[in-house]
Amino acid sequence: MSARIARRERNTAETSIEIDINLDGSGKTDISTGLPFFDHMLDQLGRHGGFDLTVQATGDLHIDSHHTVEDVSIVLGECFAEALGDKAGIRRFASGRYP
Repeated sequence: MSARIARRERNTAETSIEIDINLDGSGKTDISTGLPFFDHMLDQLGRHGGFDLTVQATGDLHIDSHHTVEDVSIVLGECFAEALGDKAGIRRFASGRYP
């Protein structure tokens, strides 16, 4: 199996984002977005998900957090898609119906 890693960057007028992910890591994280609760949530995602995650983000937080959260989320999704590649070996975990 090839390494399930990805590195992505995104620079806009509002933000600068760099993310590294290693899906076969050990849960090591290094998160800095300027938003303490968002940092905490991303840390928990990597730590409890068992993958290494590095996020460095700067944004126009003097206006609000929207652009930073949005752009980090876009780049994180791109990293997952790249690291998963052809998604070989991934199977459905469960399904359910709710009224």
